[in-house]
Amino acid sequence: MTDHAKKPSIPVAVLPGIFTLDIDGRPILSFEARNLREAHEICHEAWLRDDVARLTSNDVPLWDGKARLRARYAAEPEAAVYREAARDAGQFSDDILLAFLIELDGTGSGQAEAPCKN
Repeated sequence: MTDHAKKPSIPVAVLPGIFTLDIDGRPILSFEARNLREAHEICHEAWLRDDVARLTSNDVPLWDGKARLRARYAAEPEAAVYREAARDAGQFSDDILLAFLIELDGTGSGQAEAPCKN
C-alpha cells in the first residue's frame, strides 16, 4: 500500500528582483520587477521610452528611438546602486524607482533616481 497523503502547500512569497535596462548594450538604469518578463514589459512601456529618449548624458540622448532596449538581471554593482537609491528615496509601493547608472545632464550627480507611477 502506498501513501499518497497530500502535503500541505505553503505559499511562496516571490521577492522582486533588480534588473538593468541596457540601451544598445550600455547599462543605463536599474529598477525592480517581479521577474524578467515584467522587467521586459517595463522597458517597453511608452512612458519609459519617452523618458530615455528625452533625457541626455553628455548632451547625447540616452536613446535614439532605434537602438535595442534590453532588460536583464542587474550585476551586483548595479543592484547596489539601486538599493542605495531605494534607501535614499523612501519609495512608495505604487512607484517604480529608476536608479540611473550614468550621469544625466542637469542633475548634478552621477546617479539620479526618479520614482515613476506604475
